[in-house]
Amino acid sequence: MSEIRAEAVSTFDKSWAYVVLTKPDVTFLVVITTVAGFYLGSAGPLDWPRLLNTLLGTMLVAGGAASLNQYVEREQDSRMRRTASRPLPSGLLEPREVLRFGVGTTILGALWLALGANVLACLVALLTSGLYLGVYTPLKTRTTLSTAVGAIPGALPPVIGWVAARGTLSAGAWVLFAILFFWQFPHFMSIAWMYRQDYARAGIRMLPVVDPKGDATFRQIVCSSAILVWVSALPSLVGMAGVAYFFVALALGMILLHIALWANRSRTNARAKWLMHATVAHIPLLLVWMILNKLAMR
Repeated sequence: MSEIRAEAVSTFDKSWAYVVLTKPDVTFLVVITTVAGFYLGSAGPLDWPRLLNTLLGTMLVAGGAASLNQYVEREQDSRMRRTASRPLPSGLLEPREVLRFGVGTTILGALWLALGANVLACLVALLTSGLYLGVYTPLKTRTTLSTAVGAIPGALPPVIGWVAARGTLSAGAWVLFAILFFWQFPHFMSIAWMYRQDYARAGIRMLPVVDPKGDATFRQIVCSSAILVWVSALPSLVGMAGVAYFFVALALGMILLHIALWANRSRTNARAKWLMHATVAHIPLLLVWMILNKLAMR
């Protein structure tokens, strides 16, 4: 009986390990931004079946890319306290299992997008995965510029949603891309500052690793937050949102900038954590307000 119970626990642990591979927290953000891109890109009534197909396909591609990223970075993950409990470093899964799962999930997601949404959405999703795995991931151990490179695939999920709904790339898609692009710098740099010693042990050249005083790190945080204030107001200028959105977007941006400046004055891990939480709150609030504003304009 005890052997059966142990086997059941082992099966459960292994099944859960595959869920962990997909990085549910990151995938959730991908889902939020994809939904926003789809809704804002919809010219008429919302096509619910296409939206669901877009979400499922994007989630599969995102989960596959996250799994393959952990396959590639399994040695670095084993040297970091923050990632040592992931399925590969902990031994819950074998590298060949993760590789099969990542490749299979990515292919399934791409096919789902092509058949359930459109080919352009599929191509943008594959471009996102390719940039993330083929460019950003190998650059992480070579240059601090990897964060800027990684911000490109990180900003593409709302574009996937937009092209899935509209079938074409237009100004609105690039505005959403710009918002997500600049938002990532205060978000990821605050995380990198908190875990700079972990990144150093793994040989990952995040900016805080080579910038112990934090001058360049917090300059990048503050500058990108300041740019984000005005970039987040662009939807009102291109007809995606109205005047009400403009002022709320400015207010949200200024709050985030204020927190970034506050974190810069002390540069403690505690303040960096507050900044990270502020960025996590900022982007869904901004996108939800953008959606509500579009509803009010109809």
